[in-house]
Amino acid sequence: MNARLRSERGFALMESLIAVAILGMTLVVFIAGLSTGLLATGQADRLSTAHELARSQMEYTKNDTFNAAPYTYPTVTPPATYAVTSTASTISGGDPNVESITVSVSKDGVAVFSLEGYKVNR
Repeated sequence: MNARLRSERGFALMESLIAVAILGMTLVVFIAGLSTGLLATGQADRLSTAHELARSQMEYTKNDTFNAAPYTYPTVTPPATYAVTSTASTISGGDPNVESITVSVSKDGVAVFSLEGYKVNR
């Protein structure tokens, strides 16, 4: 029996080290997944905000009085760090009472979303 105990000496230490290594790898994978999820959520939030700003601006522009293109329409008030532009341009060979509207939304100077539509002089 004494010889058997000597042959198993250090076995508990080895089991503990393997368990800690497995736990460490699991923790690293969990934290990496959490980080990726947070980045994806932030990007989805930016895109969703930009999309709603662009839609609001398009409706605001369509409800404003018609101005001959090229023209930059007034914009809605965006949240901090966002910027919105709404420009009108003529449609080549088209009716002068219809213009193409391009709404661009940027965050911190980087373009996030762009929306195009038409405005009719009624």
